[in-house]
Amino acid sequence: MGMQIGIVGKPNVGKSTFFNASTDAHAEVANYPFTTIDANRGVMFIRKPCPCRDFNVTCTPHNSKCINKTRFVPIEAIDVAGLVPGACEGRGLGNKFLDDLRQAHALIHIVDASGSADGEGNPCGIGNYDPLEDVKFLEEEIVQWLKAIIKRSWEDIARKCELEGSKIEKMLAEKLTGLGIREDHIYSAIRNLGLDIAKPSRWNDLELLNFSKHVRKVSKPMLIAYNKIDIAPEELVKKMDQIKEGGYAIVPTSAEAELALTNAAKKGLIDYSPGSKTFTVIKDSELSSGQTKALDFIRKNVLEKYGSTGIQKCIDEAVKMLDLIVVYPVEDDTHLTDKEGRILPDAHLIPRGSTAKDLAYKVHTEIGDHFIRGIDARTHRIIGADHELKDGDVIRIVTDA
Repeated sequence: MGMQIGIVGKPNVGKSTFFNASTDAHAEVANYPFTTIDANRGVMFIRKPCPCRDFNVTCTPHNSKCINKTRFVPIEAIDVAGLVPGACEGRGLGNKFLDDLRQAHALIHIVDASGSADGEGNPCGIGNYDPLEDVKFLEEEIVQWLKAIIKRSWEDIARKCELEGSKIEKMLAEKLTGLGIREDHIYSAIRNLGLDIAKPSRWNDLELLNFSKHVRKVSKPMLIAYNKIDIAPEELVKKMDQIKEGGYAIVPTSAEAELALTNAAKKGLIDYSPGSKTFTVIKDSELSSGQTKALDFIRKNVLEKYGSTGIQKCIDEAVKMLDLIVVYPVEDDTHLTDKEGRILPDAHLIPRGSTAKDLAYKVHTEIGDHFIRGIDARTHRIIGADHELKDGDVIRIVTDA
């Protein structure tokens, strides 16, 4: 399974608008590397400088898109079911939410910066709800859910560790592997909290809770999309500093503005690219007075104030949290082409630290099985199976097949 980003949040915070805005930007790219796109899944695109600028070539992308020498690389998004307090006990769509959550590797939590929806997601008027409460409650729901899963088999695991000398991190990883939680995540939590690795039966309830918090942080990093920022009262805009102090990355966003801009761009009314700090009106005469007013509002209250709508930045930051890099496999390192002659055709997202052989397996199992060596297209040097790849590498894979 490839990397997936979960879009989470309670009802009425603009979650669906964010999902549509973040997955609709390049819908014309047909060759998605995913087979199960349904109602609650989509494809988002991260931005990276395309190697075409370094090699001074015109690329012909196959699994991604190049706009003005910026490569937009696809990653799968899951629109996680709306969450209300008590989800970990099955309230609302709690069970659906947690089932979706299992599949996500990083989370973008949509929080209503305007404070216009209460704890249950009911409209309550702008400025009448504290967005900080949403940040706290979602974290608590996920942590309590994790803790409940761990506690189900805790006594058995602790006993085996102490009587048979089994490694606690190995046993827990086996139980939590379906949640995307690895052995190194668990070991990191134990080490950072100073827990007694030899006597897990002595861990008290608070230690288990803190352990669950740390595991969540390293296994499912979370970014706050502070949405509806253009209509948020100034005192709620200032809450961003408190959220940062709580250890969260936060991006001011306006999903409605992004959707309006991408729709106007599709109609050829404006020239706009996701993540841009501005747009250019192309067909002024075709804009109604209402559309002109809306675009002026977006320019003044979103783009000039915050540098972008924040949607693209959220996607890029989520991928940074996952520590992923983009590499470009080619079959001809001189012309940078595949066997069909396409230049820099494919862009692959892989974890930082991946090797040339890892890339070979990412392209195809048989290519990995028959790997002999790689060639760095920038230097034309031969690289071995264990050579660690860098962001933006263009690599030819040589096989014996």
